[in-house]
Amino acid sequence: MSDAGTTTSELVADLVALLGPDGWLPPDEIADRLIDFRGVFTGTALGLARPASTDDVAAVVRLCAAHGAAIVTQGGNTGLSGGAIPSGRRPTVLVTLSRMNAIEEVNIARSTITAQGGVTIQAIQDAAAAADRLFAPDWGARGTATIGGGIATNAGGINVLRYGTMREQVLGVEVVLADGRVWNGLRALPKDNSGFDLKQLFIASEGTIGIVTRAVVKLHPLPADHRTAFVALRSLSDLDALFAMARAHPPGALSAFELIPEIGVRQVVERFDVVRPIARVADWYVLVRFSGMHGIEDDLLRMLATASDEGLIVEGVVADSAQHEENLWSLRDELTATRSFGGFGVKYDLAIPPDRIEEFLALASDAVREIISDAVPYAFGHVGDGNLHFTVLRPDGDDRGLEQRAPEITATIDRIVWDLGGTISAEHGLGRELRGRIVGQKPSVEFELMRTIKSALDPHDLFNPGVMIPDP
Repeated sequence: MSDAGTTTSELVADLVALLGPDGWLPPDEIADRLIDFRGVFTGTALGLARPASTDDVAAVVRLCAAHGAAIVTQGGNTGLSGGAIPSGRRPTVLVTLSRMNAIEEVNIARSTITAQGGVTIQAIQDAAAAADRLFAPDWGARGTATIGGGIATNAGGINVLRYGTMREQVLGVEVVLADGRVWNGLRALPKDNSGFDLKQLFIASEGTIGIVTRAVVKLHPLPADHRTAFVALRSLSDLDALFAMARAHPPGALSAFELIPEIGVRQVVERFDVVRPIARVADWYVLVRFSGMHGIEDDLLRMLATASDEGLIVEGVVADSAQHEENLWSLRDELTATRSFGGFGVKYDLAIPPDRIEEFLALASDAVREIISDAVPYAFGHVGDGNLHFTVLRPDGDDRGLEQRAPEITATIDRIVWDLGGTISAEHGLGRELRGRIVGQKPSVEFELMRTIKSALDPHDLFNPGVMIPDP
């Protein structure tokens, strides 16, 4: 056996001894952990470490560092950039915090929750609601995605418009560093001007400089009432005017504003147990939610009446029951191209200045059809923060030629995004998929700064090598 093989065997033996039978899974038991959510990226690992405490995580890090093995930390494995799948550059231990799933404190006086990194987003939402509070981040994978993963990718979702991304929710973190030391930055102070805000380094770092093991996140007042409407736009050109109206009538009530295409509605209604919201068929719809004190429904109805009078919308419905509300949001949750269409698609999770969404959709649709004449541009997303999920498909799932032309399509879409002042990575991070493409978006000094931080905190490239930071 080679020295490398011996070292690997010793590492596995040491990890099994450290973590016990419940804390280690061999490669043949973790196949689902070695492929990403879309089935695009695959990897290999020596096994899956399942530490039960921060001390366990630190010990795992020290063992891997001593044996020269990389570490990839994986949350719910619902990201779309391949950032939680080992790259295969060297022997790797996959780490999950699924056993670290305790909510340690709900502090009503401070409006905070302290939770371990493996707690799911939905569990934190439920704990907050039980305390008459709101944990704002929310997206379709809420029952699987973890707070540690959400922090590592700076996840957002449908409430970013009103509350901001994960970055705005985090007050403090506990992090295991590359040398096995633990930084306890679990401070719950809204104001702390005592030096660098170090927690921000680890938010959106995609697990490349540390493992977030615990976090203190802020809670918000739980809206006493909320109402959702589904409306048909007269034209996509009316999107900006409707958005401005919804934000102003009344100010602060708008909590979600989602753009939905007819092609998506049709697919979801056909494939899932979702009822078509309105009889009127339009090219584009908006799912709009108001949240606030009692009487918010009247505000929403007045806004919709004004929008109708001004010709911005041609038909709409306001949810009149919890079941009705659930149907509307189920439609939104199932819009993902892989769920609604299947087959191969060239997918982008990008952000455009909200006032240039119509321009982007026109330019991007024309561009992809110039490359493949019968291509189907498919877009939906969060208008408030400009985050669009844009996918290029072929009719009826026929993907002949699409995969071969994907690089050309991608280069074209990237250029349009940058020309409009947008970003090619809005929500899922750079991962393995976007780390090379991002070079065209940012100045070289920005990547030099990122490499400097990585080198300072993880000089031996222990954490998630080959992810996020482009090669020099």
